[in-house]
Amino acid sequence: MLPGRGRNGRFVRAGSMGVSRLLGTRTAWTTVGDGEFFCPGCGGDRNYQRLTGRRRFTCLGVPVLPRGETGPVVECAACGQHYSADVLDHPTTTRFSAMLRDAVHTVALAVLAAGGTCARTALETAASAVRSAGFDDCTEEQLAALVEALAADTGRIFGEPCGPGLAIELHEALDPLAPHLAPGGREAILLQGARIALADGPYTPAERETLSTVGAALTICADDVTRLLTAARTPS
Repeated sequence: MLPGRGRNGRFVRAGSMGVSRLLGTRTAWTTVGDGEFFCPGCGGDRNYQRLTGRRRFTCLGVPVLPRGETGPVVECAACGQHYSADVLDHPTTTRFSAMLRDAVHTVALAVLAAGGTCARTALETAASAVRSAGFDDCTEEQLAALVEALAADTGRIFGEPCGPGLAIELHEALDPLAPHLAPGGREAILLQGARIALADGPYTPAERETLSTVGAALTICADDVTRLLTAARTPS
């Protein structure tokens, strides 16, 4: 066949363009679910549809032969982009904020319980951290009551090392959050706990053990935990 000039000015075989118009594949999508997710393309929470597809070989635009299934994929309702299903593992902004808020609250209670005294300075520091995380109405009195209830429920004595029950609570609050935090974010949570512990004096052995548990749940290595706890003691 005689060559022709394409859009980019290059010569192409006329037959190559004709074949691409004659033959191809087409995917028919079926919606199998929907919800809200964090869209990496939009950079925020969006609605989505979960799709599965069936591919067909086409001739002159008409589906003629099945080519198998494809997907599932997640389609953003806003930008229309398709993503693999594991994008749903990332929490929405709303869910992430709630996870972070609960994590800070749990760490504050654990450190206060380990401190043993619930001194006013420690309660004030803890309440400030919890309010900054999203519990706007948190007060020192509420935290003190929760620490007392925690001790009564677990049979612990103030100032004891972090027991199995409290360690489980810390891991339940921090394990799902850690993969979605940058290193600086994980360190910030540990440093908040350290400042609560230091508000009424040097670390006690129980506070150190509790903060080590916090660091482990946040996937911070032991050496970095030691470094951060030392840094928290250094006046800025």
